[in-house]
Amino acid sequence: MANIWNESKECMNRDELTALQSKRLVKLVDKAYHSVDFYRKKMQSLGIEPGDVSGIEDITKLPFTTKNDLRDTYPFGLNAVSQSEIVRVHASSGTTGKATVVTYTRKDIDIWAECVARGMTMAGIGKNDIVQIAYGYGLFTGGLGAHYGAENLGATVVPMSTGNTKKLVTMMVDFGVTAIACTPSYLLHIAETIEEMGLRDQIKLKSAVCGAEPWTENMRLQIERELGIDAHDIYGLSEVMGPGVAMDCRYHKGLHVFEDHFYPEILSPDTLEPVGEGVVGELAFTTLTKEGMPLLRYRTKDLTSIDRSPCECGRTQARISRFKGRTDDMLIIRGVNVFPSQVEAALLEVGETMPHYLMIVDRVNNLDVLEIQVEVEESIFADEIRKLESLTKKITNGIKGALGLAVKVTLVEPKTIERSMGKAKRVIDNRKLD
Repeated sequence: MANIWNESKECMNRDELTALQSKRLVKLVDKAYHSVDFYRKKMQSLGIEPGDVSGIEDITKLPFTTKNDLRDTYPFGLNAVSQSEIVRVHASSGTTGKATVVTYTRKDIDIWAECVARGMTMAGIGKNDIVQIAYGYGLFTGGLGAHYGAENLGATVVPMSTGNTKKLVTMMVDFGVTAIACTPSYLLHIAETIEEMGLRDQIKLKSAVCGAEPWTENMRLQIERELGIDAHDIYGLSEVMGPGVAMDCRYHKGLHVFEDHFYPEILSPDTLEPVGEGVVGELAFTTLTKEGMPLLRYRTKDLTSIDRSPCECGRTQARISRFKGRTDDMLIIRGVNVFPSQVEAALLEVGETMPHYLMIVDRVNNLDVLEIQVEVEESIFADEIRKLESLTKKITNGIKGALGLAVKVTLVEPKTIERSMGKAKRVIDNRKLD
């Protein structure tokens, strides 16, 4: 695979970037209109023709795309090329409904590898590194996305996937692994396993590329302390491409969006109108260069804000802030909006706990009750009752301050909460919410 990464695209001035985005959007809209029935009908229903879009400033004229649209056109109804040009298919698990299918041409795969390679360079990874890929392989985009990106850099790839963590750690030591790509919750589990095996002094790990689930700044700092590495946040979603849509650099002041390929908008959750810089809203993407399954204004449900000022690292592309949650994983408890990321931030702020927790929502006597189970260190759990009660009160007050909601906190022993090899399961909602 040719390495087509071009750093200059990340350092273009805003006028140059806008001109490139406009050129690519015009081409995309024409292709979508003439090659995808779904988009042609959508645009016709709004009275829009390709000629009405002459630049990126006209993007608000275009229709939105949602996950339900992908399900309604399952499996290949959004393809813009013939099946003979499709070289790969990925899909979601379908656990919340019909699977969403995404298709790729050869050029799509090359651009995907380019974007992941860009991200990995932000994490200091290069051709002399040995990169262990501990995302799942298969229909999930994480494993192959990270794999192709690392290969694109010329790095040595260890396609470990998830599963046998002790074997992963053994290979990490034996192969001299210097970088790893996995979910942040799994990386914490790996860190625990390294300590249990007594191999902390033998690992050569220096960098991690973590994604596929939301995590906080405090969690990143904890990972870095426990492993002595630099941890970076990579963002993507299967519908748009996979991992590599955005990535944070060494300054960790937002995730750089690869705007030459993905045009970001931040929308008001109430009106779906674009909001200004620094205002939190729902993130939407238009895929400016995708051939197989291009998307117009895809609503991600992720809540974030955007900053278009140049970064200290020299990159000029827009940065999105660490996610505040999602519009569709938000819990409403007694009229209060609650996101798991808020709970995680409060726990790590309190300290004296481990970053493993479980939110359990029940309805008792028509009243919603939130219990948060929190793992604590072995030494603390074995301590006297008075100290445990004091810690419980401290955590309860910290979470109440963060959420504005009274909760029940239950301290549990280490390893009580089930570990995940993929996305961590943070919420069990036992209510009947029809």
